[in-house]
Amino acid sequence: MPELRREPIVGRWIVIKSDPALLPEDFEKEDHTPRKQSTCPFCAGKEYLTPPEIEAVRPKEADTKPNTSGWKVRTVPNKFPALKADGVFEKLGVGMYDTTTGIGDHEVVIETPNHDLQLADLSIEDVTAVVETYISRAKKLSKDKRFKYICIFKNFGETAGTSLEHAHSQIIALPMVPKFVGEELEGSRNYYRYRGRCIFCDVIHQEHQDKERIVVENADFLAFCPFAPRFAFETWIIPKRHAADFTTMSVGEKKELARILKDILGRIKTVLSNPSYNFFLHIAPNDYDAPESYHWHIEIIPKLTRSVGFEWGTGLYIVPTPPQVAARCLRQE
Repeated sequence: MPELRREPIVGRWIVIKSDPALLPEDFEKEDHTPRKQSTCPFCAGKEYLTPPEIEAVRPKEADTKPNTSGWKVRTVPNKFPALKADGVFEKLGVGMYDTTTGIGDHEVVIETPNHDLQLADLSIEDVTAVVETYISRAKKLSKDKRFKYICIFKNFGETAGTSLEHAHSQIIALPMVPKFVGEELEGSRNYYRYRGRCIFCDVIHQEHQDKERIVVENADFLAFCPFAPRFAFETWIIPKRHAADFTTMSVGEKKELARILKDILGRIKTVLSNPSYNFFLHIAPNDYDAPESYHWHIEIIPKLTRSVGFEWGTGLYIVPTPPQVAARCLRQE
């Protein structure tokens, strides 16, 4: 029988279908075999096809110059940015409607020089370099007081919105806090006022108590399928240590995050036959005044189904695979 579940952080209701529960083999498969591209601008040796790099991770022993090959991770401005850093942030009114100037920043993190590799295929060391790049760019963009929120996300596969198949992720600096993050901030703040505890820390405790939705964990991070997901096989990665700001990770935590992120993406690739997916970091806004109530995390959304009229019309999601079933499949039990 279907079940309605309430997501505890923002209060969103979800419809969970379990009769029958869709398993990995029940979803449509996609072909993500890399196509050789002689003009891929993200490949090593094609650096001249992108705007000049902002920063890059290069082996210490390699004596290579900016905008040449020899890099491990490379960050460049987006050639077609959603927002631009030039100009002054201004609030404008059009009758009853509110607008602002499109101030922000939009960067691309090229995760590997190898066109044929996905993030899940990289070594722990190389995924750690990607994580360190996220942190470095977030710290630098946060220094611009026009920017209130740093959005870090990855689209993999055509149905997830990627336009270039070469492994990359994106960073957009925003002049406001986006709605979905704002709802989490409000829900977590209200929970803290009522109980005096971080709701995400309580979620970690509950997941350890229930056990059935945990996929994998290590010393510093927990990966689990949330109790009330929006999508089949939705998976979260959350630090066990309370932190609102992900840039405060220790050297060891960065490596453990890389390890568990590679692990989960590898499981999704293997178990779900390499589907398209999105992932995004939910972090506290710049200069957030209630860090005790918020807990940064990564949400990974495999693109296995499509939202239809009911979801768009009501805001309720119908999930065809209960999270405990999804977790069991990802554990490969």
